[in-house]
Amino acid sequence: MALRACGFIVFRRLAQSSPPPDNIEYLLLQTSYGKHHWTPPKGHVDPGEDDLTTALRETQEEAGLREEHLQVVDGFLQELRYEVRGRPKTVLYWLAELRDPKMAVTLSKEHQDYRWAKLEEACSLAQHKDLQDTLRAAQQHLDP
Repeated sequence: MALRACGFIVFRRLAQSSPPPDNIEYLLLQTSYGKHHWTPPKGHVDPGEDDLTTALRETQEEAGLREEHLQVVDGFLQELRYEVRGRPKTVLYWLAELRDPKMAVTLSKEHQDYRWAKLEEACSLAQHKDLQDTLRAAQQHLDP
C-alpha cells in the first residue's frame, strides 16, 4: 500500500522591508532523525481522515500553528510522488500564509530546528528537486 502524507507550505510576508517577492519567507523544519533533512510541516494521513484535515493537524503538531493562525491560499495544491525505502509515497502540499508574521513556531520532538527562509535559501535547504520545484511553484503563485 502506498504511503500518503499531507502538509502546508507555510509562508509569511515581512513588514514592507522589501518589495514582493523578496518579502516572502517559507517555513522549513529540520528533522531530529535520519539525515536531519528540511521540509515543510507534513505527516501521514490517519485512517478516516481527509487530506486537508491531515495537513492542518500535522502543521499544528509539528510547528504549533493552528488553523486559525493560517490563511489557506486558493488555487494551490501540489502533489509529489517518490519512493521511501522501496515503497511509493504521495505527498500533497497546500499553501498557507501565517496571519501574524511574528507568531512563534513551537517544534515537536520530531524536529530539532526551524528556519524562515527566502526562496533560494529554502530551495538550498530542501535539497530534493521535487520539493524545490514545489517551493518555486508557490512563489510563482504568489507573485503579483
